[in-house]
Amino acid sequence: MPILNFKGKTFVQNHHLAVKFHELIPDKDKSLTDKVSLEDNLIIHGDNLSALKSLLPNFAGRIKCIYIDPPYNTGNENWKYNDNVNSPMMQEWLGKVVDKDDLTRHDKWLCMMMPRLKLLKELLSDDGVIFISIDDNEVSNLKLLMDEIFGERNFVSCLAVQLNPRGRTLDRFIAKTHEYILLYAKDISFDDAINSLTKEGKAVAEYNKEDEKGKYRELELRNRNPVFNKKNRPNLFYPLYINPQNNKVSLEKTKEFNAESFPVNSQGLDGCWTWGKDKVENNINMLIGKKVSTGLWRVYRKDYLEKENGEVATTKAKGLWVEKEINNENGKEVVKSIFDKCDFDFPKSVELIKKCIKLGTNEDDIILDSFAGSGTTAHAILALNKEDGGNRKFILVECEDYANEITAERVRRVIKQGLEGKFSYFELGKCFDIDKLLAGEWLPSYKNLARYVFYTATSQEFKENLIDETTGFIGETEKYQVYLIYKPDIEYLKATPLNLDKARDLRNKTDKRLLIFAPMKYLDTETLDSLRIDFCQLPYEIYKIRG
Repeated sequence: MPILNFKGKTFVQNHHLAVKFHELIPDKDKSLTDKVSLEDNLIIHGDNLSALKSLLPNFAGRIKCIYIDPPYNTGNENWKYNDNVNSPMMQEWLGKVVDKDDLTRHDKWLCMMMPRLKLLKELLSDDGVIFISIDDNEVSNLKLLMDEIFGERNFVSCLAVQLNPRGRTLDRFIAKTHEYILLYAKDISFDDAINSLTKEGKAVAEYNKEDEKGKYRELELRNRNPVFNKKNRPNLFYPLYINPQNNKVSLEKTKEFNAESFPVNSQGLDGCWTWGKDKVENNINMLIGKKVSTGLWRVYRKDYLEKENGEVATTKAKGLWVEKEINNENGKEVVKSIFDKCDFDFPKSVELIKKCIKLGTNEDDIILDSFAGSGTTAHAILALNKEDGGNRKFILVECEDYANEITAERVRRVIKQGLEGKFSYFELGKCFDIDKLLAGEWLPSYKNLARYVFYTATSQEFKENLIDETTGFIGETEKYQVYLIYKPDIEYLKATPLNLDKARDLRNKTDKRLLIFAPMKYLDTETLDSLRIDFCQLPYEIYKIRG
């Protein structure tokens, strides 16, 4: 596989591991819910690299579908490289606009994308998929980067998407009409990673016949592809017999079934059927014989629009998307209808994102967009939920100052206009700085510290609803029950050790081994061992169990 090299790569390959966890601070006033919760639909304001890292405790391995629309790196977007990587060269990059004259703009873009993509992969479920909108400026670099991070075998498609049917008149030689969406699975071996689409419009009109079972279309039973033939598929080459009086089909030749039909491919040579004899026998009533203009008899099968289990016929998505509803002009008009103006040059359309979501999710899945922009992804999810009764959830991350005034406000307005839903708004807070925690200069809330220590120590999902601050219980694993003795109060921390009474009380609550985080202990190692307790002193030993 080709290796992509770029300036700064050695410094960002593992940068996602060095990114610190941050507090996620709820903002009730900006939320649209009765109870702010991380298990709600989420809108998070803050740097998306830090936000992705801070989402890991609750959402690692839980996100079914990711859609992102990162900067295309055209040189006209005024984006800046802002990741604080420990490299003198990259420190020089900080805060400077990346424009067309920047000879390192491709390097900077790749350095920006690499750690984000690695964290996005950690957040994806094993059967999850990621869609990335991109154009000619970086599509080739992005493809190589995705092959490296997600694996070349997990590449699904480079979708061509017509977003400007009239073409960009300012382009020098060719008026571009399309962009791309790179689609990857986390693990392509999952058969349900990509959904088929329910047939609509012209595709449904093809089902122009009807019987007692419902609407159907007729498909030839023969395989027209000359690659498959009598020689390499001998079990699929056999005669069928038709009754010319009623067009019924049989495997046996009789006085009534006397018109013979063999499968002939598109080249007029012996080919093969698409069904074997057993399937023909079990579904003989679905077959129809017809005499064609050449005088030969051909066999067709009934393909019903609605299957016996009630599901409507589906089809694989095509690699070229040209529907007029998905173009950027449609996206602009929707934003204008909400705000009476559109401050975004190329907002994605709701229908484009809906199509991605239909391909990548089921009705109860979580969708993440870490370059949220105008909030189209949330709008699309709420609209799709209303259409099919689904309960999909969204997580939006937006770093710009308009996260509340535009991103969240759009979601508020479309909900109030009839799309059912709610969301919790969070600000990205301070990072977990061990030195400041040790010195007492900054003390996080109980929930935020619990989230941090539980995930860091166990690498397993943190479930906020299980917290019991009275006992200190913050979660459990297959081996441990985990406790945190803590309050964001210096005097409490000075006066609240893990003592023998507390240890015995917690020991009596479970047969599992105990993992207890506390500022200090009044117990020796022998006593802890006898009680099957692993003690971790805050803040030094947070990493002790995970290793």
